[in-house]
Amino acid sequence: MGELENFLQYLERGDVTEIVFQSGATAAAKKKGKLKPVTTEPLSARHILKLVNGTPLQKLVPSEDGASAPTAARINGTNYVATIARSGEMLMLRVRREGQDTNPPKAPLGVVAPVKSWAAAKTPAARVKEPPLEPPPRAMKAPSAVPPPVVHRPQVQPHVSYRPPPEASPLADFVRADVAVSAPRALGALLEEALAQSASDVHIMSGEPARFRCGGRMVPQGERISNEEARALIMPLLNERSAKQFEKLGYADFACQLEGAGRLRVNVTKQRTGIKGCFRLIMAEPPTLESLGLPHELRQMLNYHQGLVVVSGPNGAGKTTTLAALVDLFNSERSVHIITVEDPVEVIHPIKKAIVSQREIGAHTKGFQSALKGSLREDPDVIAIGELRDRETVEKALEAAETGHLVFATMSTPSGASTIDRLIDMFPPDDQSQVRATLAGVLKFVVSQRLVPREDGNGRVVAVELLTGGMALWTLIRDDKLFQLPSLLQRGRAFGMIRIEDSLNELLSAGTISMETAKMFADDPRVLGPTQQPEAPGARGSEPGKKGAVRNLFSKKGQ
Repeated sequence: MGELENFLQYLERGDVTEIVFQSGATAAAKKKGKLKPVTTEPLSARHILKLVNGTPLQKLVPSEDGASAPTAARINGTNYVATIARSGEMLMLRVRREGQDTNPPKAPLGVVAPVKSWAAAKTPAARVKEPPLEPPPRAMKAPSAVPPPVVHRPQVQPHVSYRPPPEASPLADFVRADVAVSAPRALGALLEEALAQSASDVHIMSGEPARFRCGGRMVPQGERISNEEARALIMPLLNERSAKQFEKLGYADFACQLEGAGRLRVNVTKQRTGIKGCFRLIMAEPPTLESLGLPHELRQMLNYHQGLVVVSGPNGAGKTTTLAALVDLFNSERSVHIITVEDPVEVIHPIKKAIVSQREIGAHTKGFQSALKGSLREDPDVIAIGELRDRETVEKALEAAETGHLVFATMSTPSGASTIDRLIDMFPPDDQSQVRATLAGVLKFVVSQRLVPREDGNGRVVAVELLTGGMALWTLIRDDKLFQLPSLLQRGRAFGMIRIEDSLNELLSAGTISMETAKMFADDPRVLGPTQQPEAPGARGSEPGKKGAVRNLFSKKGQ
């Protein structure tokens, strides 16, 4: 309750009659009938829910669009009157001292004109010209805030973590995706050690020692963990929705953020020896194409305003990470509206040039199909789909791409040709001819990637096969001649196409991977290496070192 109490101290002043918190705007104090900002950055719905969590105001959060009636609440011995309004995922909280008449404005939720905007509040020229409500400034945990006046009352220690209780508000799942949750100290220490070892995943299994996935290999850590110990480590992370899913289906998928360990994608399952948890360690910030070692040809996507881009590869090949890098590319370079539909939300995208709306299956929408259907009415420019799992989702993705949107999606397929085949085979035979025609008109890129172990044992590096849309590819799709795709890849360098062997050869020439490893991941090992490559049929012009060869595709950390 500490942060809310700090804000409520403004009401101790005789000239402040009300405090207003609205998602998307700075917190404001009503002084002489005007709202004055008291934070330097805007609040979000999760910040407002964090403020009211554990207070008598928590029960006022509406379960659907609307507003609660003005309700009296006693907080720390003081009587207040509060109301909370909700519109979609936006919230507005208004609090005043009991007995004060504020004459609240009748502006609808989402319009609080007197409050300085985020952009204006960050510029020196937009600062409040009259003396601040109370100097000097201190920092609120999130977002930054100008502190309330000093009142002689016991200070409450700030929260170091937040976990919604079982009776949390209807938006608790929305908050959970971004706010740090409390966790057993032993789990936090284990995950911190995994980060120190550059592990990508942590497995906790009843009856076995914990294991880290480092460079693609599973490495045991410590002593065996009993089922009781495993449950004590894992179960506190489940919220009410995840716990119900776990009991009903035997598994639960969700994302959360732990202090010291960062953001995690978590899978909890029941198995023979007891409970098992798998933790995917997610990077704190969205990656860039350059940091992942992806080819610069992918920046050509900035030139497109509609179409379909598919990122494919085996499970664990970094498809979600590449998808996040593509979203960040548009977020950084173009002023557009981006909608992501994920299960669950993994990488958090801060607002840059674009507006990014991230929706999670189960918490914010029922499924991929319903989310895509609704997204077409939300004025999107770019739609990112976590995975194309079924025919209905593919159908909606093609519809969105065909009606003028740029659609990114991932598929668990090993190559570009198998990706296109899978997209078509999801439909009944009678519909496949029409699907081929539609796909030939909208497909822009197929990025098929594989994570290859580095020779020095320091992680993995990405190797990429890249198909670019054009008349040659579209004709093969429309005429059902994808068996000719390897030949097109060999002569498609002028179109920006990259064979997986070209990417592996570039890594070989740089000494990043070994020949033995390259052969394991190549579709045609005969064209690997500088001596064998010229002898392969149709391989002319693709030797490493020639002009136009694929760029450097590796980084120190890989993916």
